[in-house]
Amino acid sequence: MLGSIGPTELILILLIVIIIFGARKLPDLGKSIGEGIKNFKKSMNTKDDQDGPKNPEPPKG
Repeated sequence: MLGSIGPTELILILLIVIIIFGARKLPDLGKSIGEGIKNFKKSMNTKDDQDGPKNPEPPKG
């Protein structure tokens, strides 16, 4: 249904983004998206650590 994205489509998308956000805000937008991805990856990696110890001790009693 959707073909591969070529250079013409990428230029069109970049042009639309520049029109919507403005050239001045693009670095801030890229930085915030990068930080969001970084935080998402960090939370996915720490989720395994928060589930509990790998070898839980049996209850004493």
